[in-house]
Formats: sequence, structure tokens, C-alpha cells
Amino acid sequence: MSSEKQPALPNRQTPFSEAFKAFIGTDWAPYSTELPDPLPAASYAAERRGAISARFPGERLVVPAGGLKIRSNDTDYRYRPHSAFAHLTGLGTDREPDAVLVLEPTDDGHDATLYFKPRAPRDAEEFYANARYGEMWVGQRPSLDELSRLCGIRCVAIEELDDELAKNAGDTPIRIVADADPDVTARVARIRTEAGISADPAAAEEDQVDPDAELATALSELRLIKDEYEIEQLREACARTGEAFAAVVADFPEAIRRGRGERWVEGVFGLHARHAGNAVGYDTIAASGDHACTLHWIRNDGELRSGDLILIDAGIELDSLYTADITRTLPLSGTFSEAQREVYLAVLEAQEAGFEAAVPGAKFSDVHAAAIEVIARRLADWGILPVSAEESLNAETGGQHRRWMVHGTSHHLGIDVHDCAQARRENYREGTLAPGMIITIEPGLYFKSEDLLVPERFRGIGVRIEDDVLITETGNENLSAGLPRTPDDVEAWMKDILAP
Repeated sequence: MSSEKQPALPNRQTPFSEAFKAFIGTDWAPYSTELPDPLPAASYAAERRGAISARFPGERLVVPAGGLKIRSNDTDYRYRPHSAFAHLTGLGTDREPDAVLVLEPTDDGHDATLYFKPRAPRDAEEFYANARYGEMWVGQRPSLDELSRLCGIRCVAIEELDDELAKNAGDTPIRIVADADPDVTARVARIRTEAGISADPAAAEEDQVDPDAELATALSELRLIKDEYEIEQLREACARTGEAFAAVVADFPEAIRRGRGERWVEGVFGLHARHAGNAVGYDTIAASGDHACTLHWIRNDGELRSGDLILIDAGIELDSLYTADITRTLPLSGTFSEAQREVYLAVLEAQEAGFEAAVPGAKFSDVHAAAIEVIARRLADWGILPVSAEESLNAETGGQHRRWMVHGTSHHLGIDVHDCAQARRENYREGTLAPGMIITIEPGLYFKSEDLLVPERFRGIGVRIEDDVLITETGNENLSAGLPRTPDDVEAWMKDILAP
């Protein structure tokens, strides 16, 4: 967040002499005058801006990128722009800290302006002394013209932002993505106060909606249906993630040999993520043995043992910030035991039921209902459920099956791993599946080693199978189908990778 500015640390920098200041700006080759090609997403981002413009005519819309966040002392976390900003500008990777997109209302829509901090001249103190923006410290930043060409948006120096935000504030409603940058949000709040405008729904009529929350919801729902560019990015992210899974399997023997093998798995996947894309889309889960029964196991400090399974939930985020989200549960030995295969087949059957339900016109919730019915019936078949499957599936009086699968089966996927999270319930959880939506299908069964209701042969086995699924006009497409799912196919795939 831009309010977390690095503190002045006098022990970190030696004062610069006047001679140095005079010398540093001399004898540099001129910057290139050739402008870059537009970003592949630029035309799609323009269409997205047009859609949100139509939703809020006559209102000033403020979408900050957000700023760097301090990790420790004067070191920052790796920067990633706010997803709404990236979606509306097409900018990915680490572009562009502290930038702000403003959609200014006009008679026929909105004009877009991107406010950001362009590179400083080489004789400016910022060039050599500013560890956050200086070219000597963070590399060459774009000029106004260069960034404008990249994203197809008029670009203005960030110093002019306050005047723009305050312009005609009493007559122009302002909405802001409030969680993106606390500093910019505070400035908008101050402008509203000075103009006598309240954005607090508690201080207004009962039926008034928080305007900023309404903007966040609209931007989230804008991503429910993916455009052609987004679909191709997610297809590519799945392909690159599949390659990383294969590399992880190839290194299983080394991970077992070295000890603390979960970390080795995480590291190998992370290497491929940084090489093929921007980063991992979320913290990798590399959960071996009983650790697989902890849903968000990201400590990844366990040993790998040849007879165990390992549950790997991981995804590569491309430079565009679109991420895959795939889970495979693999036998470290290359072969499932009888008990492991039995649990795995139950989860696979549940996933297949989810695939059959994931069609246009179905409810989003139908996917979970189909998968969880299989889970409940298998638990009943094994004698684990204390009631019948039908009783457990009763949402009001049952739910016992959730002891072994407490999570949902699906979520939307895109520029966020849990995309569209601020969409209204009626458009998400209770919504209807439509062509262009991309969801996960990820049932699981988790039998903790200390769970006395579970047959001993199953204790310590956790299985999840997760794929990324595009809803099409006629059904669905499994974007992550390049990774095997059936136990026989998994074993054959691993045998080919591990063969000497």
C-alpha cells in the first residue's frame, strides 16, 4: 500500500557530494525514441473499461494499482498490482506501483487517464538516490509516452492526480476501489468530506448501497465471463503448470533423498513458475502423507516417504497475472497402494460427476451437489457415515459427510485464483453457468491419521483432484487435461518420467 512508505534510514546511504551530483548525469546514451508495441491485452482492456463505463454513467471511477508493501524494515514484498487495475489496463507483472486509473465521465461515456510516476532524468536525485523509483535501483521505468503506447491509455504524471480527483467534486460522484490503496482512498474520503458528500451507507437512508462496494462488486462480476484473451491465457497457464508438475515428479527421488522434501517440491515448482511466468499464483501446497489432510498446508517442511501420497496444489501465474489452479495427488513410489487407489477412485468418481454437471444453464451449485453426493455415498458404503447418505446430504439436518470434505467443489478462476470473489451471491454461488466462465472442479477426501471413525487402512490418506474447466456452448473443456487423472494413467505417466 502506498501509505507504507519506506522510512528514512540514515545508516543506509552515504551522502552524495556536489561533485558526484554534477558528474552522475553526464555521458549517458539517450533513451530510445522508439515506442513499444501495445500490450496483447490492450484492446480487450479497452472493452472492459467500456463495460464498466456503461454501468456507472456520469461518475468518476478511481481504480488504484496499489503500492509496495513493506516486508521487513526497508525491504518490500514482490509487487503485484490490484487485480481490478490489471484487468482494466492490461498491465501485468510488477506494473505499476502507485499508479491510478481514473475514468472521467463525459457526455458519451468516460475518458480513461492513467496517473503514474514516469522515469526521472538522469541528473535528478531520484535517478540515483531513490531506492523505490530510481533507475539505478529498480531499473529503467517507462516514460509517459511509452506507457501510454503499451496500454492505449492517456498517461499523466501522478503529481496531477489530486487536482483531478478534486475537480468538480461537489457535482461529480466519485467511486473508488477502496481496498487497493489506503492512501488514495483516504484522499478521496477527504475530498468527499470537503465537498459535503458522505459515502457511509450507515449515515444515509437504509436502502443506500455503499458506492465503493458497489463498484468493487461490478468490477468483480465483470470477470465472470472471460473474453478470448483471458481464455487463452488460462489455457497457457494450465499448459505451463502441467510442465512444472512433470518436473516436480522427475525430482521426487532427489526430494526423498535430501530430506524436507516438501520444500524441494515447492522449490522446483517455484523455479518453473518464475521462469515460465510471473510467479506462483498462490502459495504452493506440497502435502505428503497426513499433511494432505490439512487443506491449506503451505508450511511444506515435511519429509517425503516412498510409500506415501503427496498432494500438490499449485498454479503458474503468467506475466498477464492469469493463474492456473491444479491439484494432483500422486504416489511417491509411482504406484498406488490398494487403499490409496480406493480413496482416489472415490474422489475421481466425484470429480467426474462434477464435470457432468458443469454445463451451460446449470447452477454453479449443481457442480458441488453432484460431486458431494458421490462423496457421501462412498462414505456410507465404507460404513464411515453415522447416518445414511441421504440424511447426511440434507443441508438443514445433516452434513456429517463434511467432516471428510469440508470445502466446496468449485470456484471461479482467472486473474485471481479465487476470481470474482466480490460478486453478488445470486450471480456467483446461486448463479447460472454460462459459456466463457472458468471454474475449478476439486472434490477431495481427507482421512486424518487420528480419526477413529475411519478404517485404519485409510487413516493418513488425503486425496484431492482439481482441474480448471471452461464452460462452453455445448458443455465444458478441461483446460488442464494435459495432466493425467485416472490412477492407471497417473502411474503410466510417472513411470515414463521416472524411467532411467
